[in-house]
Amino acid sequence: MSSDLEVSALAINVTIPEALRWTDTRRGEAFRLTTLNVRLLPDGRLAAKAYGRPVGGGRGAYVSFPVPDEPALAALVDGAAVRAGALWAAHRGLG
Repeated sequence: MSSDLEVSALAINVTIPEALRWTDTRRGEAFRLTTLNVRLLPDGRLAAKAYGRPVGGGRGAYVSFPVPDEPALAALVDGAAVRAGALWAAHRGLG
């Protein structure tokens, strides 16, 4: 295929291991963060946001949170990107 094909987004969802999960507050409601959405930016860098559920239960809003600057979380993002790259490279086509 041609390298001039425009790919508008590359993103993966990653489950945060229990030991690395944290709680954050938005709009007065506490959320337990359980998932990362990692995007590959056009310049090759990664961007990540965290998502989770309200601690008090219920569905809650789909609200993103920043990922803390911690080595273990950075390693999780990096490892997930490497794994996703290997999975994409080994794809077997449609259907």
